[in-house]
Amino acid sequence: MAGGKLKIVVFGAYNAGKSSFIQAVDPDARHVEAHTNEGDTTVALDYGRVEIHSLQVHLFGTPGQERFEFVREIISRGMDAAILLVDCSVAADEFTMNLYDTLAKKNIPLAVMLNKCDLAGACPGTLRAAFENSQVYEICASERARAMPALVAFVETLVRDL
Repeated sequence: MAGGKLKIVVFGAYNAGKSSFIQAVDPDARHVEAHTNEGDTTVALDYGRVEIHSLQVHLFGTPGQERFEFVREIISRGMDAAILLVDCSVAADEFTMNLYDTLAKKNIPLAVMLNKCDLAGACPGTLRAAFENSQVYEICASERARAMPALVAFVETLVRDL
């Protein structure tokens, strides 16, 4: 953390809710996407910012496809903390678990945000156990009222640990 600024990078698989989370936190967020047969997808990054306890929190969302590993590497340079967004309406896939393992080894603060907990068939309890060594929050990424409190709680842990 430098000069009252905090860089948090948001990771997750395709359709985990990274863009929705950043746009819920900052309605003026920027988003670079492409149209595919499967729907719109982030190809470069999302960017949003919000002030929490006099800190400028800069959020950078990464693409969720394996082929964009190089983009994730570039965006993650200089990050102060990371958020892994996980779609808990489906089982955690290998890509998500590999992201988690990679982030856990980076020795930076990590929060796991379980998204889509409100959907039928969601299994936040099962996924919570898979990430038991991290801070875990249950959210609805598209709703500011459910996304912002989790972000604030995470940032408060970062400030407290300084």
